[in-house]
Amino acid sequence: MEATFNFNDNSSSAFSDCNSDESGEFITTSTQNRRLLISCVSDNNSDELIRRLVLDLQSCSIDQQKQATMEIRLLAKNKSDNRLRIGKAGAIKPLVSLLSSPVMDLQLQEYVVTAILNLSLCDENKDVIVSSGAIKPMVRALKTGTPTAKENAACALLRLSQTEENKAAIGRYGGIPPLVNLLENGGIRGMKDASTALYTLCSVKENKIRAVKAGIMKPLVELMADLDSNMVDKAAYVMSVLVTVMEARTALVEEGGIPVLVEIVEIGTQRQKEIAVVILLQICEENVSYRIMVCREGAIPPLVCLSQSGTDRAKRKVETLIELLRQPRSSNPIARAS
Repeated sequence: MEATFNFNDNSSSAFSDCNSDESGEFITTSTQNRRLLISCVSDNNSDELIRRLVLDLQSCSIDQQKQATMEIRLLAKNKSDNRLRIGKAGAIKPLVSLLSSPVMDLQLQEYVVTAILNLSLCDENKDVIVSSGAIKPMVRALKTGTPTAKENAACALLRLSQTEENKAAIGRYGGIPPLVNLLENGGIRGMKDASTALYTLCSVKENKIRAVKAGIMKPLVELMADLDSNMVDKAAYVMSVLVTVMEARTALVEEGGIPVLVEIVEIGTQRQKEIAVVILLQICEENVSYRIMVCREGAIPPLVCLSQSGTDRAKRKVETLIELLRQPRSSNPIARAS
């Protein structure tokens, strides 16, 4: 059963933007830095520099490839005009070719992933990036790269997931399990980037199933249980997308999610309470056993309190859930009548 509520008005503010890379500048020589600074502030020589960098990407020297990739990454980091120029100069295909190399230098992989992330901020580049075959090697970087490469790969895949076809492709190429792993084991930025990507990718049903099979409910429940963290909203929104499938509802209950959701209804922020109510509605609607579990956790008193405050939309959802919980505890019509 698909979700009956839409979070679009509120969910976007809960997630990271996944824009250009946030890592520090790579170390270069003073001469190279001067050339890079000149190219960043002057458009007169940037086209010629970009052409030379594209040629250097195809060099047999890994050091030359690294230097060219690093400079492309920096040129594309903050200037939208440079992103378009670099794309039109033909840099994307050789970048993807480097990323697809069967033997990958981790530093070069990080540089390439970050360069492609920055170039993906230009809408004109996205189709070229995808058609050049970037999704599969980007997923590999998400699995095997440095911590920075994994974070930037998650952001790049999010940037490329604007169509249902691309979302499905990212799932087919194995992108969901490493995102779940990043959510569970990454640093704070990695967890934020992974939650943002998973929220978007799991609008596709097949990706919801992949996420559940990858064990996503355990880290989501743990993140939601830590009310002092800044991941409660993000985890809850991802969960709200997943619980439209039965497998996710089952996994949520098995991982102890019901007590956590009831606690959020009781002491969470207004937005957290509303998300928790929608998730509880979704899991209780067709399962009497889950309703009993929610009632036993003491959900009705905080729900009654919530029904007297908050937005009109929140009140309607709360009232619907209270009515559902107060129904006879058998789904059998004959048993109800007796």
